[in-house]
Amino acid sequence: MNPFDLSGRVAVVTGANTGIGQAIAVALAEAGADVACVGRTPAEDTVERIRALGRHAEIISADLSTIEPVTRVVDETVERLGRLDILVNNAGIIRRADAVDFTEEDWDAVVDTNLKSVFFLCQAAGRHMIANGGGRIINIASMLTFQGGIRVPSYTASKSGIGGLTKLLANEWAKHNINVNAIAPGYIATNNTAALQADEMRNAAILDRIPAARWGDPADLGGAAVFLASDAASYVQGHILAVDGGWLAR
Repeated sequence: MNPFDLSGRVAVVTGANTGIGQAIAVALAEAGADVACVGRTPAEDTVERIRALGRHAEIISADLSTIEPVTRVVDETVERLGRLDILVNNAGIIRRADAVDFTEEDWDAVVDTNLKSVFFLCQAAGRHMIANGGGRIINIASMLTFQGGIRVPSYTASKSGIGGLTKLLANEWAKHNINVNAIAPGYIATNNTAALQADEMRNAAILDRIPAARWGDPADLGGAAVFLASDAASYVQGHILAVDGGWLAR
């Protein structure tokens, strides 16, 4: 028996069209899961890769800047793929400005997407999982769940909130056989970090702080997601797993 085998399970991955979401969706499929790829932009390339592995995949269009679609995401996943066992809350946005200049619009946009919609999607999935005997929820946290960062006040607040929310839901739902954990990516080369990579001084400072001496690749997160989604993590609850090349250890 392989405790990492996800055969027969169905995962929802939000923000699955590129970057971290795509890498996690493909990794779950490689481990045997079927995947509902959720996002504002259709994840056509991700679905193609998953189907090439012999797994089922569906595109579910949803703009998670509001909570309007969260119940539909769960309902459509169950309707199209038969069940829902794993939820990965990856979709997120970031806005950058000095704290003294940060606008209410940018605050609300980030917190609504990164924290409010995450909670209500967890709630919708959790109701289904409680009724069906359990499941796995994996939230995507950040290095800024642990640290303050600079020029991203709403992002830092939202990701700090993800850490607390993950622990709260683990406390409430462990008795229902629902494992709630989070992955905190380090500095991963994605669209969200393109501005940092392009800033010569910030890029050099970031690399100097990472013991692995490189930016992470989205694929580096796949194994962590498979672990937390699998029976191998059946006694892991409320944990925030840093995948950061050693950043926090420095």
